[in-house]
Amino acid sequence: MTAPTATVAPPRRPAPVGVHYRYLVLENLRTPVAVLTSSLLPALSLLFFVVPFDYGQDTRAATNAVAQLAVFGLMSNFLFLFGVGVADDRAKAWDPYLRTLPAPPWSRIAARVLTGLTFGLVSVVPVIVVGALFTPATVTAAGLGLGVLALMVGALPFLLGGLALGYALPVKAALPVVQLVFFPVAFAGGLLFPPELFPRWLDVLSSLLPSRGARELVVWATTGADPKVLALVTFAVWTAATAVLAIWALRRDEGRRFR
Repeated sequence: MTAPTATVAPPRRPAPVGVHYRYLVLENLRTPVAVLTSSLLPALSLLFFVVPFDYGQDTRAATNAVAQLAVFGLMSNFLFLFGVGVADDRAKAWDPYLRTLPAPPWSRIAARVLTGLTFGLVSVVPVIVVGALFTPATVTAAGLGLGVLALMVGALPFLLGGLALGYALPVKAALPVVQLVFFPVAFAGGLLFPPELFPRWLDVLSSLLPSRGARELVVWATTGADPKVLALVTFAVWTAATAVLAIWALRRDEGRRFR
């Protein structure tokens, strides 16, 4: 009579999204100056462009400024992390090697999105701290929660647009294109100065940009101010258009390098 043998469970494999996420977070943290720069830029903009001026002492204007600079922080992180980061990864030998591993390709994209959200939300914290300490900005707990949700929705065109640029362009072209797009779209979208100060023509142009729609959405969520309808409509169009471009660029890259 033979003794029953115990069945040994196979070792539990970590989820591929978690492994990629941990790798990307550590990779970013290995360059702390880049993380600090992107995290502190929105707070420094609030400190120098809003706090010293009279409108920065008005409660509603200060709350709007904190909201729009939070959008600025997430936009900056998403465009550079996805637009430049993806293009840089595609230029390395490490990226095709990862593609040979028994993990679905979407897990790397999901991990990159989670990494962008992590560092994007980290960049919002200094803005809130500076706003709370040096301005009369105020928001309810419900408004803060709704604002964070609106912030993630408002960042979608920049996430998708960044992915489209990263998968469509080589890194030497992606960096100048992102730099060329980032500041004009941020300024004209009312993320650095309130759009109430804009002349008429710039206000109309601003309403056609995704940054203005994202700003209107977050300001509405945090303060209850009525959003500009045209800006929200064009924001939805930008989100759909960048989604189509991102899917096209991803399929084009997969077809060129892995088939």
